[in-house]
Amino acid sequence: EAKHIIICNYDLKPGYAGVENPLYTSDKVTMMLGDAAKTVDEITDVLMNGNAAAAAPVAEAKAEGKDVKAVLANAKTAIIVPGYGMALAQAQHKVKTLADKLVDKGVDLEYAIHPVAGRMPGHMNVLLAEADVPYESLKEMDEVNPKFKETDVVIIVGANDVVNPAAIVAEGTPIYGMPILRADEAKHIIICNYDLKPGYAGVENPLYTSDKVTMMLGDAAKTVDDLIKML
Repeated sequence: EAKHIIICNYDLKPGYAGVENPLYTSDKVTMMLGDAAKTVDEITDVLMNGNAAAAAPVAEAKAEGKDVKAVLANAKTAIIVPGYGMALAQAQHKVKTLADKLVDKGVDLEYAIHPVAGRMPGHMNVLLAEADVPYESLKEMDEVNPKFKETDVVIIVGANDVVNPAAIVAEGTPIYGMPILRADEAKHIIICNYDLKPGYAGVENPLYTSDKVTMMLGDAAKTVDDLIKML
């Protein structure tokens, strides 16, 4: 019930009882992930170098995406990964607008299409075609995967299982062994997802707690719009 909440947690997983915590996605909350000794030190530094009132604005600035602005401003290469969340939000036209603005800035941009993204084969292709995305910009998994390591920023819009690195290491899970888009290998990843819950397969996604990742939670139409405004 407080006006603002700063949460210093090691990760975004549920607690001992295994129950998802809705605080993690509240607009009043700033998440500071990692070892608590480090995150509390960061708050202490803010207090030591300014005044107590400065702590909340610093946390809010981080949450509002000033780091994202720098990533977008400096990017030379980008890959957009669409998923079912883009379809649910009807965000394909905003995704095209975002892509156009990046291209106008001189960014070399492509779309990475996983063959089972969405709810039917070719689902992403159809949606992006509706938004007038050129067919030649859509790259299939085998073609695009070698490019992720050299990509400055990957923007994931509503995709989860198809980019989940657990498919490589989490034996016994429903997605183990499934080929994925290797978005995790990019230099920075921006994830526009509705929430922090696992995807359709129910497997936790370690990308959500990676230091290379910025999470933008909420309806994809709004979060992609936020990225457009940053540009």
